[in-house]
Amino acid sequence: MSARFAEKVILITGATSGVGRASAERIASEGAKVILAARGQEAGHALEAEIRTAGGEATFVAADVRMESEAAKLVRQAVSRYGRLDGAFNNVGAPTTMGPITDIDSKAWHAELELNLSSVFYALKYQIPAIREYGGGAILNNASTCAVGAYPHTAAYDAAKHAVLGLTRSAALDMAEAGIRVNALLTGGVDTPLTRRLATMHPTLTPEESWHEQVAYQPVGRMGRPEEIAAFAAFLLSDETMFITGAALAIDGGMTARL
Repeated sequence: MSARFAEKVILITGATSGVGRASAERIASEGAKVILAARGQEAGHALEAEIRTAGGEATFVAADVRMESEAAKLVRQAVSRYGRLDGAFNNVGAPTTMGPITDIDSKAWHAELELNLSSVFYALKYQIPAIREYGGGAILNNASTCAVGAYPHTAAYDAAKHAVLGLTRSAALDMAEAGIRVNALLTGGVDTPLTRRLATMHPTLTPEESWHEQVAYQPVGRMGRPEEIAAFAAFLLSDETMFITGAALAIDGGMTARL
């Protein structure tokens, strides 16, 4: 594996499972010092140990990025630990309420926005000054295909992810001259523990029926693998993509082609 992230410090939120975990492992294997951010301390410390055992460098920081103070603290700790910040993958997010829009109460609505939208706003607010101080870099926001399309029973999630794409584009324009690239990743169906768990939340289908429906919807006939998303995320965070900013980049098995 190459060392294209040698001496770089990359922060990843939602780092202990699925796409976040695979991305942390991939980017660490390519020489980065990785800040692993998540709420689950046991999983976080275990992943830190695994990356170090494999010869990489990683530090777990417990953080709930739905809170502005936690997002700010996370960046401070990254800079304090490694002396700089060069990039970030804002990957945390999930649908938390499912059903017809008429059944979503205001508490569930605001909780969905806090997790999927406010967390990205807080991240950008504090990551950008730190990255700018050390000469620029890249930020990637996981917007999912829900940023450009919509699905039944996920109105709050769809709304939040559409907003993440708008936030990404605005930040990209604001920071273009500062040498900070900000892009949105449009991930399709990926076989992760979260996706498996979401199959149990379908309002009318059994978990098995829901999973088979998701797989059948993929144009390529299968779900994506976390490692595939991680490889693309690493590419977009690297210096090989210095002319890409404000973009919505799909890795979705063809899903956006039908939206």
